[in-house]
Amino acid sequence: MTEALSLHSGRAKVSTDVLDTQLQAAVSVVLRGTPGLEVLLIKRAHFDRDPWSGHMALPGGRRERNDIDLLQTAMRETMEETALDLEQGAQHLGRLKDLKPNSVRLPRLTITPFVFGVGRNAQASVASPEIDQVFWVAVDELRTPTAQSHVEIHLSGGQKQEFPCYLVEEEPVWGLTYRVLSQLLEVYT
Repeated sequence: MTEALSLHSGRAKVSTDVLDTQLQAAVSVVLRGTPGLEVLLIKRAHFDRDPWSGHMALPGGRRERNDIDLLQTAMRETMEETALDLEQGAQHLGRLKDLKPNSVRLPRLTITPFVFGVGRNAQASVASPEIDQVFWVAVDELRTPTAQSHVEIHLSGGQKQEFPCYLVEEEPVWGLTYRVLSQLLEVYT
């Protein structure tokens, strides 16, 4: 897995000129070493202005101007949301491929997923009003037939569309988070 992640390694620097024309964000794929690997997921709180309100997600968010790079964005956002300090006691393993939302209704955003390893005793907790819950999910569980599903999403104009998802704690993990986790499963064998 580390070899596959190293193909995309780096701190993902972005010039401030790019920040003016294209929003940048970063998420943390935090893997906890237990008898198997677990990945940290969050459930976002419900806010009217948040297009990802109530969704299952990875810790992360938009780059702020004072962030040195996107790696710092991922670590800062993880600390703010889950109280898990990735600067202390975590190993940066690499990154996955950048993603963009597929919907025109979502912000024009490029998301960079960074992968971290933490020890088996690492703890995360709800540390922000933006977050309702945190979960450690067995990576191998995502491969099981019971975790593979589809979710029906109501779109504007009364339309509905089905999307692939993983079911975690009876909650659908779909969209960008599904795409990041699918990348992870490709490199984690």
